Amino acid sequence: MKADYLISEDRIAHLNCHRAKEKVLVDGNLEKPVWKEAEKSSRFVDLVNGEQAFLNTQAAALWDNEALYIGFWIEEPLVRASLTERDSLIWLDNDVEVFFDGEDCYYEFEINAYGTVYEVFFIYQDALKKGSRFEPLKFDLYNREVDVLCGFQDASRFKKHSRGRRWAFMDWDFPGLKSAVKVDGKINDPSSVDKGWTVELAFPWEGFKILSPGKTWPPKEGDSLRCQLFRFEALRYHGKTVNESAGWALNEHGSYDSHIPENFAYLHFRESR
Repeated sequence: MKADYLISEDRIAHLNCHRAKEKVLVDGNLEKPVWKEAEKSSRFVDLVNGEQAFLNTQAAALWDNEALYIGFWIEEPLVRASLTERDSLIWLDNDVEVFFDGEDCYYEFEINAYGTVYEVFFIYQDALKKGSRFEPLKFDLYNREVDVLCGFQDASRFKKHSRGRRWAFMDWDFPGLKSAVKVDGKINDPSSVDKGWTVELAFPWEGFKILSPGKTWPPKEGDSLRCQLFRFEALRYHGKTVNESAGWALNEHGSYDSHIPENFAYLHFRESR
C-alpha cells in the first residue's frame, strides 16, 4: 500500500545535468558561458499543491570529474538576509536549499543572500547501528553535535514517514564544498527594486561516496541522482508578514515537508547535449 506522503512518479521532475565544457569557477556569476550551455529547469512550483510559484526560480546543474555544480536564478524584488554566522538557522531568512538522497541517509544544504551556509547530514535511526557502514565514518552520537528529526518536538513530521526518526549530524560539512552568491540589487534596502540573486555551488564527488558508496563517483552517462532543489520565502515586506512562508521546488511534495527523499526529483547525468 502506497504511503499517503508519497506523490505519483508522473509528478516527479527530471532534470538533465550535462558535462561542463570548461572549468567552472564558483563566483556566483551565472552569466558565464559555461552556464549558458546548461539546461535550465522549469519554474519552481509550490511545495504543497504544485502550482507555479509567483516569483520565478530556476536552477541548472553541470558536472565534471571534480564535482557536481548547481546554479540558482532567483527573482526577488526585495533581496533580504539577516544571518551571517555559519550553520545559523538559515530557513529563518529567504533561502535556497539542496537535498541529496543517499543510502540510509541524506544531506541538506541551505544558503541565504549573504552567502551564509547551513549543512546537516541525516541518518535514519534504524540504520545507525553497531557494525553499520556509518561506524568507520565516525558518526558517533556521543561525540558529535546531533539533533533528531521527526521526534516529539517536530510535530509536523512525527510518525508520518515509514522510516521514522533520523539522527541529524549538525557538525558535518560536505568535503570541499564551494559556494558563492551574487546579488543584482541592494540587499536589505526597501527603497530599491531588485532583480534578485544567483547562487553557484560545487559539491565534490568525495561527499557522494559517503552518501552513496554503492554508486560510481564521478558518475557516467545515464547515471542518476535523487535530489531536490528548494526555495523558501518568508514573504515579509516593509517589515510585515504578508502571508505564510512559501516553499517552492522542482516538483511538489504534496505537503509542506522538504524531508521526503522519495519525492525528490531525478538528476540525470549526460556526457553531452
